[in-house]
Amino acid sequence: GAVRFSDDGEPGGTAGMPMLQVLQREGLFNAVCVVTRYFGGTLLGTGGLVRAYQAAVKEGLRQCTYIEKKKGMKAAVALDYNDVGKLQHLFATNKVETLSSDYGEKVSLSLIIPSEIYEDIKEKVVDITNGKSSLQDVSEAYYALIEGDIKLWMKD
Repeated sequence: GAVRFSDDGEPGGTAGMPMLQVLQREGLFNAVCVVTRYFGGTLLGTGGLVRAYQAAVKEGLRQCTYIEKKKGMKAAVALDYNDVGKLQHLFATNKVETLSSDYGEKVSLSLIIPSEIYEDIKEKVVDITNGKSSLQDVSEAYYALIEGDIKLWMKD
């Protein structure tokens, strides 16, 4: 992927690269980091600048919420009340997340399913419900769990 950094007026090698090295050591990608330094009257020297910029990035990362964006399939399923428990168990043991549920004449669930197990889950839903239910309204999406809540990005 693309990697860019800048010292933006600081002595060469004292800002951008040290900041990038912190991000790389943490194994981060799809990230942007900007540090603004205000001159306080003390000359830090090149070593001091490197340490100051790295410390700023480390402190910023310490306060971040990290997410892992995963590829998934968004799908809906309508089922009889008799099948709810069995399917909830299937979903819970396979990290299938329920986005919403509606308990009306039938139970309607909106789900996000990890792409790598989608075909397996699709077959199991049909098997468990004896062919009465199947996954519908399927579309690709990216998602992440952020502090217990699901963040969903629909694929362009």
